[in-house]
Parts: sequence; structure tokens; C-alpha cells
Amino acid sequence: MPLQNRADPFGHLHAVPEHGLFMGNRGGCFHREDRTLKDRQWASQRWIICQLQFKGRRRKLMQPGLYTELFFLDEATALAGGHRPCFECRRQKAEAFRQALLRAGRLTPGASISDADALSAGAMQQVLTGRHAREIITPARLPDGAMYAVEGKAFLVHEGRARAWSFSGYGPALPLHEAGIRLTPEIICTAINSGYEVSLHTSIGSM
Repeated sequence: MPLQNRADPFGHLHAVPEHGLFMGNRGGCFHREDRTLKDRQWASQRWIICQLQFKGRRRKLMQPGLYTELFFLDEATALAGGHRPCFECRRQKAEAFRQALLRAGRLTPGASISDADALSAGAMQQVLTGRHAREIITPARLPDGAMYAVEGKAFLVHEGRARAWSFSGYGPALPLHEAGIRLTPEIICTAINSGYEVSLHTSIGSM
């Protein structure tokens, strides 16, 4: 049976067979010895996006006491869930993300990326615990690579069109909705608007 570690754009975790293009974690261990998840599904605000392979490392998933591995369809999915690029295995992308926030004035020179984590992963923690409601937005104002939801279904904004999300990929291009619920946190949208390029699933080019 698949483990419950496949993330959707809402930040929820599911047990499905698809792995996707990226893995990541939420700052530590939140699984039990039997590899089921604890009620609070994060360990800190350090929610990161990692490469599936890095320096030939191989590890058994959800080892006792070690961080809980998650999987994402693509980077847009992970970003929507409040994650950001890892400074170890994705240093070039992580630095590009940081530089985008510096250009936008959302980070100051010398500031820790933790300042951004508090506004991305921190915001998602508030949403997932029901302490904060998601924002209603106009999808046309979102940057390419951001995501929104309508009637419980997630959509990617791509080239001025909407692409319905699933664990296996994206659907055909559709008109953007007039209104939707923001999924990608505002600070991550700011980074995208400031030049950060989001890595998308190969299904984007197939329809």
C-alpha cells in the first residue's frame, strides 16, 4: 500500500501510487514507527522542495525518528502547499527564489530565508489548522505557475489559461475562472512575479 505522503496543492497528504517529479519534507519527523502520520503533519516551518535524487543517496522512507519524506507532482504543486526550494540539493533554484524576494523587497540583504518560511509554510499551518481562511482572488491576477481552487478542485495558471490539477498531471487548457480561492501563498506569488521560474510537470506540454 502507498504511504500517506503524496501532497496535493491544498497542503493535504494522500496515499496514492504516483510519486511526481519532486520530493521534500516539512522540517522533520511527523510519522509514527508504523509509518502512519501524526495529527500535526509538520515538524517546523522549514518546508522544502528537494530533488528525487541527490549525490546517489538512497534511503528507506519514513525511518523512525528521521524526517518524513513527501512527494509532489511538480514544483507548482509544492509551492502551492507552502514549500520552497532546498538550499542543499537545489541550491541554484533556492538562491534564485531568495534573489526574487530580495528584488521584490520581501527579504532584506543578510536576512534568513526563515523570514520567508514564516509567511509561506507558516501561513499554510494557519490554514490547515483552521485558524485562517483562504483568500478569494481573481485568477487572472495570479502569475504563471501559481494555483487556485474552485469548488474544491485545484487549477494551475499557465499562459493565461487554467489547467486542472491531478496526481498524474494537468488537464487541457481552459478559460480562467472569474474568482477562486488562493492556493499558492502570497509571498511565493511575489517571488514568481519577481522572476522566479517554476518547474512544471511534463503534462503541461502534452495538451
